[in-house]
Amino acid sequence: MAAGGGLVLVLLVVFWSIVWPYLMGALILSGLGAAAWWLWRTDRVVRGRDQLWRQEESVKAGHRTLAEVDTMTGTEFEGLVAGLCRRDGWTDVRRVGGANDNGADVVGSLPDGRSVVIQCKRYTPSSTIASRELRDLLGAKVHFGADLAVFVTTTRFSRPSEKFALQHGILAVHRDHLGLWNSGASLLSLAEVNGRGQGDSRHRARWKRAYGR
Repeated sequence: MAAGGGLVLVLLVVFWSIVWPYLMGALILSGLGAAAWWLWRTDRVVRGRDQLWRQEESVKAGHRTLAEVDTMTGTEFEGLVAGLCRRDGWTDVRRVGGANDNGADVVGSLPDGRSVVIQCKRYTPSSTIASRELRDLLGAKVHFGADLAVFVTTTRFSRPSEKFALQHGILAVHRDHLGLWNSGASLLSLAEVNGRGQGDSRHRARWKRAYGR
């Protein structure tokens, strides 16, 4: 038994110059395999956490009522809109609102790569969005070189501003559409009903009774 072990040792010493490259290769391959497995596992963990975060945000958004949105500050409302964009799978979403926002509050990219600029106005439901505010958004679209402009508000658009939005390809998200988006509908799905949904004269009468104007 000892003689056999000694013979193996002698052979290893004699043939070491031949054997060691294979041993080193095996060690390197094992190390690379372990590193690859670790990276794969880390990626799965990160993706899992991101998916869980998106699901939690989606649930929170679905439970957030418009009455709660009405109590937000302007900055909090911009954060809500940015969060809804991320929930829809947008990339490079960031809030740019502030003193020098150049007419934009949120920018980002759609899943298909198109860039978007968003203006957010958390006004009281009794307010009305005027056309001049949509003109400011058009300027922001040019400034940021965006493919799509979106105006999101907690109130409604005046008829001239609604017409202006349709003429210039602006997606006008009024209070009713914001409720749909907040409840799970994607923003792009609202493009199919852009310029609609604010109701007829009876709906506007109920709106005035509800919001005091």
